[in-house]
Amino acid sequence: MSNELTRVQSDSMAIPVERCIVTRDLTEPRLGPDGRSIVYAMTAGGSAALHIDLLDGTPPRQLTAYPPPRPGRGFGGGCWCWTADGAAVIYAALDGELWLQPVPTGSVRRLTHHGPDRAAVAPAAVADGSRVVYVIDESELWMTRVDDGSTERLDDGSADFVFDPCSTPDGGGVAWQAWNVPDMPWDSSRVERLTFDGTGVEPWQPAGAVQQPRFMPDGTVISLCDERGWLNVWLDDSPLVEEPFEHGGPAWGMGQRSFVASPDGRRIAFTRNKGGFGRLCVVDVERREVSEVARGVHGQLSWQAGRLAALRSGARTPTQVVVYDDTTWERNVVAVGPLSGWEELPLAEPELVEVTAADGSTLHARLYRADASTDHLLCWLHGGPTDQWQVTFMPRIAYWRAQGWNVLVPDHRGSTGHGRAYQQALRGRWGDLDVSDIADMLAAAHARGWGSPAQTAIVGSSAGGFTAVGVAAANPRLVAALVVAYPVTDLGDPTQGGHRFEQHYTDSLVGQLPDAAAIRSSRSPLNYPERLTYTPILLMHGDSDPVVPIEQSQAFVERCRVAGVDIDFVVYEGEGHGFRKVENQFDEYRRMHDFLVSRILGG
Repeated sequence: MSNELTRVQSDSMAIPVERCIVTRDLTEPRLGPDGRSIVYAMTAGGSAALHIDLLDGTPPRQLTAYPPPRPGRGFGGGCWCWTADGAAVIYAALDGELWLQPVPTGSVRRLTHHGPDRAAVAPAAVADGSRVVYVIDESELWMTRVDDGSTERLDDGSADFVFDPCSTPDGGGVAWQAWNVPDMPWDSSRVERLTFDGTGVEPWQPAGAVQQPRFMPDGTVISLCDERGWLNVWLDDSPLVEEPFEHGGPAWGMGQRSFVASPDGRRIAFTRNKGGFGRLCVVDVERREVSEVARGVHGQLSWQAGRLAALRSGARTPTQVVVYDDTTWERNVVAVGPLSGWEELPLAEPELVEVTAADGSTLHARLYRADASTDHLLCWLHGGPTDQWQVTFMPRIAYWRAQGWNVLVPDHRGSTGHGRAYQQALRGRWGDLDVSDIADMLAAAHARGWGSPAQTAIVGSSAGGFTAVGVAAANPRLVAALVVAYPVTDLGDPTQGGHRFEQHYTDSLVGQLPDAAAIRSSRSPLNYPERLTYTPILLMHGDSDPVVPIEQSQAFVERCRVAGVDIDFVVYEGEGHGFRKVENQFDEYRRMHDFLVSRILGG
């Protein structure tokens, strides 16, 4: 590997490629009930564990050993919770069960027995300490007693999906997010509630989407809702902070914690997304006054006994666990995820970009400009397509910027972070509106001197790969090459969306079968390889992908080769929807480097 490493870094020693690959993933920091300790999940070398820091100056220690937990990624969660008294943590393990680990030491104990083919996640301790509520297979709400392990299903089965249960402050009931297909949680969702004594509570269905239901100390429901056009903090059925900024991201998984109430309920801390840049804010509940207290993208907020903990990241801030003093807002860094040395490497904040689309709409993007003047442009598309890459620590973008490429990160319509109307605009138009938006952004980028068509490559994975291929097919003179990973190429594939969460996604983004069969066919890259003969393609896919079956890429590549498309195809054994093995991540950098040199830079 050493010779290959030298080969990848031959053009620039500014950012060593191994700095981008070998890293630790931190997530779900949460203060103990007394605020004197913090536990967080760490994944390194393919294994995960919970770690504890007593916040007294002593080194942090690993808390869990076996079985290993199943942590979320990045700002996601749903892995673990404290017990009400802080004497233990309850976590979701890789075996699909919940386990109780005493703090700071003691024998781990299994709490549930649902079997090997089911997965318990998102545990939430009931306030009286006797029980824990949780979700099975994203579709059922269960409760188990901590003392004897007896279980009971709580929901009535009317929802297709249930997320993020939470206990009432008095321990008398529970609330959770629910929705039904073909909607996704950001399309239309509701808060369902029940009391443990059997008293019914009417669900709250806003005219939009709601997420992260939790309770204030007085029992008021706090959540995020986009009924007024932006995903803002609400108390019960009205907004607490109403502003044209999003306070959370799309609910792609459980455990997002983008707001938190202070222990006394007088203040609420929340995250603010300003064009992709993050801020930590605090609102006085009575006066409704909002203050920005910290810069950077924050998440996984936790507030106890004068301290607020969070996961924090930024373009020049390697992802870290931080703890704030809630009076002075002085910040203490508890743990850092990426390898050392990033502080000495060339990192830059992006510039906010606005582009006028052909239909007059305003489109949004961020530009990471290379140090020197260059015609080389990478247009890097996020997946989803209902998603957004906020300005977080992204070594991949930093690496290619240091290699001399301007990197444009666009938010085509359908992206989050710009209000409900912007996100919902893609319904029925995936493969159409996103394609035209990216083409308009590329034309503007070329006109503004950030790159030239002959020196531009589009990079994207999953839904981003789908859009990238569509742009090249519709606008072959705008782009010189494509680098795509596990792209969607067949919208009519009955196995597409085999992953349960995304199984009906295409119904709302394109149209339901059989009525939409023709339009699905026309927008599927599988069916227009002859339109790609101008554009070289590097395509990478894992052979165990549960979301986009590798058979899609195999069929697409075969048709491309018959049509005369210049396409390189790489299959990574044992990889799923994303490449996790270090050797495969390194190979991805090497292949992309060699591909861009040979197809664009003339090497």
